[in-house]
Amino acid sequence: MSKDGDNPTDLSGFREKVEKEPIGTFFGMKLLDLSPGHARVTMKLRPKYLTFNGYVFGGIITSIADQAFACATNSMGRPSIATQFNVHFIAPSVPGDELIAEGKVLRKGRRVDVCEITVTNQDGRLIARATGTAIPMT
Repeated sequence: MSKDGDNPTDLSGFREKVEKEPIGTFFGMKLLDLSPGHARVTMKLRPKYLTFNGYVFGGIITSIADQAFACATNSMGRPSIATQFNVHFIAPSVPGDELIAEGKVLRKGRRVDVCEITVTNQDGRLIARATGTAIPMT
């Protein structure tokens, strides 16, 4: 992390922290790309994620979107926490799908960061779109 809150150039420590995170490990999430204000995360969907209606539980899709959001906002040289998260489910996904969530910070502010997240499957099909705001903790 840089002293002045600017975007860091070395994210290796943050990447290591993400890769050891208990909840990400529990879901089998993997960090594909990370740069200041940008992150891509992947996760394979399992049969146990199905609801009684036979669809993948929306909370699972939200979880990978939230992980990309957290990685993107926290990669900018200061820790932050979510204050708002909104998700729109566009298409269903099925067990065996490899979801990819991409988070992009649209605005890094002094008090609020705004992020946009897309979730697609391995074929590029849009599964969900989300937005989130985060506040810096420093």
